[in-house]
Amino acid sequence: MGNAHPGAHGGHNHGAMIADFRRRFWVSLALTIPILLLSPLIQRLLGLEAALAFTGSSYVLFALSSGVYFYGGWPFLKGLFAELETRKPAMMTLIALAISVAYFYSSAVVFGVQGEVFFWELATLIDVMLLGHWIEMKSVLGLLAHWKNWCK
Repeated sequence: MGNAHPGAHGGHNHGAMIADFRRRFWVSLALTIPILLLSPLIQRLLGLEAALAFTGSSYVLFALSSGVYFYGGWPFLKGLFAELETRKPAMMTLIALAISVAYFYSSAVVFGVQGEVFFWELATLIDVMLLGHWIEMKSVLGLLAHWKNWCK
């Protein structure tokens, strides 16, 4: 853990972090389902373009994706600033950069720039990263508890 995320976990209550990642994961996952259904590529792949298309769907997709980006992505965005402050960019910087590029480019497409949106990729990346960090925190807490018992 120590070197994996400089500044991201040090000095924090791991139990609270586990609960935070779990909550963010489930909320983001719930928002991801309609994001997937509203995404043009997914609709084309499933042959549901006509059935799921409606006026303003791109704005609904933008709103749902904004929720996932800002709520689900917050730990990674916060970690980006912590890593840059210590001048040690690492995984949080990589994740924050990836989700930010996807979000801001896709938002520009919704509001008139020519291109394809990447909101479903943004949402699923955040979901996977939240799940991974949730599992990581649970593992760390389990190892710490095991280590404390072993040292007694």
